[in-house]
Parts: sequence; structure tokens; C-alpha cells
Amino acid sequence: MLKASAVFESAPLLIVEVVSPDSIKRDYRYKRSEYAAVGVPEYWIVDPLELKITVLLLEEGFYEETVFSADQKIVSQTFPELAIAPDQVFAAGNL
Repeated sequence: MLKASAVFESAPLLIVEVVSPDSIKRDYRYKRSEYAAVGVPEYWIVDPLELKITVLLLEEGFYEETVFSADQKIVSQTFPELAIAPDQVFAAGNL
């Protein structure tokens, strides 16, 4: 893949972003409009600073967001076999 282009010809089905202290505004605001413009149907913002995961689903060109925390189970609309709670995600980082 070293000679392959890094540019996608179609939008990814799911993007997961991890927030860092220097990317908060970029991850929550700017990337949202960029991903909507190219038609990414599902976008997750994993925020270890706030211990929450925001799931954004593209509806008529705009994202509808749902925020999950603790043991609330998230089931991906794009990949329904992917079901996980924020606690599981953040605990995995402490292995």
C-alpha cells in the first residue's frame, strides 16, 4: 500500500476520532462539517477527557448527535455487531 493514494474515492462508513487537549474544538466543531460535506454516515467522538462518546449520524446533510457515558451501550448503526459502552473503551486504555 506504500504506492497507494491516501485519498478516498468514497466516504468511509464510520470515522472514530479521539479527542486530545489540543484538538477539542477541531474534533467537536470543524471535523463535523468536513465529514458531513463528504457524506460520512456515522462519526464517533471518543472523549477521554470527559469520559464520554458522542455518536453522530448523518440525517439529510446534518449530524444528529447522541452522547453516551458510563455503561450506556452504543450500537453502531453502520456495523450493528459493534456494541460497546464508554466504560469498556476507557477501561481498555488502562491495561
